[in-house]
Amino acid sequence: MIIGLTGKNGSGKGEAARFLTESGYEYYSLSDILREELTARGQQVTRERLISIGNELRAAHGAGALAERTLAKLGAEAHAVVDSIRNPFEVEALRRRRDFHLLSIDAEPEVRFERVKARRREGDPDTYEAFLEVEAREAQTPDPTTQQMNRTAEMADAVVFNNGTVEELRDQVRQVVQALAANQQRPGWDEYFMDIARVVALRGNCIKRKIAAVIVRDRRIISTGYNGTPRGITNCSEGGCPRCNHFGASGEKLDECLCSHAEENAIVQAAYHGVSIKGGTIYTTYSPCLICTKMIINSGLMEVVYDKAYTIADVPLRLLKEAGIVVRQIQS
Repeated sequence: MIIGLTGKNGSGKGEAARFLTESGYEYYSLSDILREELTARGQQVTRERLISIGNELRAAHGAGALAERTLAKLGAEAHAVVDSIRNPFEVEALRRRRDFHLLSIDAEPEVRFERVKARRREGDPDTYEAFLEVEAREAQTPDPTTQQMNRTAEMADAVVFNNGTVEELRDQVRQVVQALAANQQRPGWDEYFMDIARVVALRGNCIKRKIAAVIVRDRRIISTGYNGTPRGITNCSEGGCPRCNHFGASGEKLDECLCSHAEENAIVQAAYHGVSIKGGTIYTTYSPCLICTKMIINSGLMEVVYDKAYTIADVPLRLLKEAGIVVRQIQS
């Protein structure tokens, strides 16, 4: 789960991030990207320069540029907190991760100003009036690539009001994150196994199309397979299959293709290791060809779940249905 933090100066974002980091979350900050940029340019890191370089990068590379760079660092399984989110486009970029949730930390202006004074950072305003003036500039401007704190806060999935003690803040953050985790949607079984098949497809060595199949029984993976030349034969991507490397029309001269199909390899791998697949389900990134269809029927598989339709799909799909095999398409 990815927890994003937004909030005005002195709201307590840093303390919330510290609490989550102590709880095992990885820590990322969009401001760290700005610090890295300033350091690379040989410039001293100050609050004003951070704001300026942030606006510059958003204008040059898109309003969600800082979030895009951070996304590239996050693993698919990451539990992380992302601090210093200040623009709605950054939120939209991060929400491409369905496990992302934005948490807004807020507090009364007077409380926040006292915190800012207490921490004594260089460049922080030293009067309440100056504090409010700076805050107004950061809250919203006509330029969508600049900081838009108000609009960003409005996009939050939850709000924590931090007018009290650190312990009270931590307790609120704990409760909010627990609630978000309880409501988080896990992928369904179809999505789970098809996503695994898409990763398996990356191993395919066919130069024309990468396809994979995963055979499942009782919600356990029995076998996997991807397309490519047989064991011990030069990979298709290295010239091993003349038909593929000739770049002929899709669906033609299949009898000259040396590559084994994904479904074929998944079935053969199970046989190679002496594992029964009778009664199982095969998930495949493309609907099976006619040869693989006949193997599926005779192997005892009872269900075919596929993503995209193969070029010559009509006869194989009709044959599967005639054999009493359940066929479902789930498209990404």
